[in-house]
Amino acid sequence: MGSVHPRVLAALGRALSLELTSIQQYITHACLADLWQLNEPAALFRSEAGAEMQHSERIIQCMLSLGVAPAASQLRPVSSAEDLEGLLLADIQLENDLIFHYTESMRFCLLISDHLHANFFKSLLEEEQQHAAELVNWLKVLQES
Repeated sequence: MGSVHPRVLAALGRALSLELTSIQQYITHACLADLWQLNEPAALFRSEAGAEMQHSERIIQCMLSLGVAPAASQLRPVSSAEDLEGLLLADIQLENDLIFHYTESMRFCLLISDHLHANFFKSLLEEEQQHAAELVNWLKVLQES
């Protein structure tokens, strides 16, 4: 195991915080959808929480492989709303925050020629971009109906 730049370790910790925040938010949104008797949206939010759980696990595995104990620094408060459209807007914002973080983390890794972690962040970035696109499409369909 070679030495890893402290900023890369910090980026991994921040990523874990954002992913765990996402899990908390998606589960909360699933529960709200249940309360509103919106079964399909509730299932979709739970599916998103599962995807973010997989991301969290990959980040933890990466941190452990570097000999670093996983530590999410701080979870954000859950963004809530009065309706499904508001929940989706909050989720799109959180996905965009993840996209920004992974883009910046990947760029930094490329700058210091840490291609292993650049590729790691790139794979997470691409998956979050897909999540965001799906949410935007869902919101569009909801607004058009």
